[in-house]
Amino acid sequence: MAFDPDYGQTLLSDEDHVGLTSEVRELLGDPILKANLYDLEQLIQAQVAVEFVQEILEGSLTLDDLLTDHFVRELHRRMYAPVWTWGGRQRSRETNIAVAPEQITVMVRTSLDDLRFRWSQEDRVSARSLGITAHAELVRIHPFVDGNGRATRLLADLVFLAAQGEGDVLAYDWNVDRDEYIGLLREYDATLDPGDLIEFVPVTILRDAE
Repeated sequence: MAFDPDYGQTLLSDEDHVGLTSEVRELLGDPILKANLYDLEQLIQAQVAVEFVQEILEGSLTLDDLLTDHFVRELHRRMYAPVWTWGGRQRSRETNIAVAPEQITVMVRTSLDDLRFRWSQEDRVSARSLGITAHAELVRIHPFVDGNGRATRLLADLVFLAAQGEGDVLAYDWNVDRDEYIGLLREYDATLDPGDLIEFVPVTILRDAE
């Protein structure tokens, strides 16, 4: 999912600038390029991912912990609160692509509860499908002002890791065609069937089974 070649020289809009934390404004100076801000976000995301992966490998963060509304909010907060004032805050405005704000809390909790139940009760639910479904469902709900895609892709990565048993350690490869990926998210929004999206996002081996 690559950016337009001119993205690196694009200045942050005045509207977005207002949403930055004072620490980031001071750090990046003026004017702020979108590319520099994106690099900072990516650095923070990588650090957050390493910390959560370590907790999963140590056994202190389980699949039951990950599939909760509390963890989703904490994940978003850890990723974005150092940069944006809206990090970790639930969306309060209507959008044309998501559920109404007053439905967010119940729908996030209900959806994740359902995924945990299906994982525990249905043998046909695979680790690969569980992470992608969690991602697609939360994108459909769109619980946060921004950053829903990146936050829920990381959630998918963590769920996939935590749900795997013995054997090769696998991970999703998110380097996919952006237009087709977005189209499949829209398809899920209409059908609630994640099958095509699950097949579309490939997996790669992180570590061979010993």
